Amino acid sequence: MTSVRQQIVDAALALVADRGIAATSVDDIAAAAGVAKGSVFYNFGSKSGLFAGIIGDGVARLTEALRAAAEGRSGAEAIDALVTELLTQIRDHPDFAKLVATEIFRRGRDWQESIGTIRRDAMGVFAAAVAQVRPDSDAALAGAALFGATLVAGLDWLVFQPERTLDDVRRAVIAAW
Repeated sequence: MTSVRQQIVDAALALVADRGIAATSVDDIAAAAGVAKGSVFYNFGSKSGLFAGIIGDGVARLTEALRAAAEGRSGAEAIDALVTELLTQIRDHPDFAKLVATEIFRRGRDWQESIGTIRRDAMGVFAAAVAQVRPDSDAALAGAALFGATLVAGLDWLVFQPERTLDDVRRAVIAAW
């Protein structure tokens, strides 16, 4: 049985993936979750608290999955495992991927610190692998580029080319990198 908190998170992510955060109200979230508006505030304190929590939980899940994928691997093998895992995460959590794509570079949001952890944590795993393959590069920037290319390719796959396989998309990202 799904908890009220999880119902709210699922509803909020689905709405935000479709409309964006600014265009999604707490009333909309409560209605979609099938709960009273007060349940949103009880569980998260505010709309900003809700999105900070969603982003924080999603980034933690993503970072853990990426670290596990890279564990025991190095160089090109680690890069391939990271691209594969990020594509898997995008496929399995498309609403969170859309949220990341739309919010990562926005400034002045209450949840800016939470979304900023993507750069430090998730992209950091990519940067560490890139540093092994291209030691003379700016690993942080190149890791962010590879993460971003994988994110955009993954979303393009889901929205415009769903007939492709994950392996098709992985090969395309690796070839472009």
